[in-house]
Amino acid sequence: MDTVGGHPEAFRSRIIGAGEEAPDQLLANPENWRGHPAAQREALSAVLDEVGFVAPVIVNQRTGRLIDGHLRVELAMARHDAKIPVSYVDLSEDEERVVLATYDPLGDLAFADPTRLGELLAEITPSSNEVAELLSNLARATGAEAPDFSPSTVGEQSKLDQKNPIKCPGCGYEWRP
Repeated sequence: MDTVGGHPEAFRSRIIGAGEEAPDQLLANPENWRGHPAAQREALSAVLDEVGFVAPVIVNQRTGRLIDGHLRVELAMARHDAKIPVSYVDLSEDEERVVLATYDPLGDLAFADPTRLGELLAEITPSSNEVAELLSNLARATGAEAPDFSPSTVGEQSKLDQKNPIKCPGCGYEWRP
């Protein structure tokens, strides 16, 4: 590693641009090794419905292939979205494989602080039962205190007739009563 004045050089940016693309024009990476179960699809769809895109998908300009965001692209295509945000990077095929293999797993290495998560969840008022269920499941999975996401304001009273889905703890199948 090169140094400047005894300090390592700054990380180089491989980001070369940003824009919007039609999701059906983006190429799935044939080497993508991550799959997306129905529960993840439903959860991400609910969050995208509530909040929208907050991060672009990542496309390698050299190969034209996705590096991150395969599920977001699939969901956008299913909804017939005209455009989605894209970040373009310039990587060799070998570098693309390194990023494809490590991008998500590096984030998975982070640990959850149940106290801080509980405090964060207490400040959230989800606008859908799907997001409320996702947050409740997250609290249970991490040992955080799960707040009551029941409707509490006059504006939320219209949601009282919506029943939360029931999930089988054995197989994960969900249904609405």
